[in-house]
Amino acid sequence: MNTHTWQKSSYCGQGESCVHISAAPDTIHLTESADPARTVLTTTPAAFAALLDAVSAR
Repeated sequence: MNTHTWQKSSYCGQGESCVHISAAPDTIHLTESADPARTVLTTTPAAFAALLDAVSAR
């Protein structure tokens, strides 16, 4: 049973393709709304923060 509380990215436009995030103290879950399989990627907060830092630095 999926107990994640999903939040849509603030950078999502009006289209169907949006990133959704579910955060817990020790895990971050990501999914993309246009993915029919609703694949969920799971990572640590530290790894997700490093990704955001790398992306925002470009």
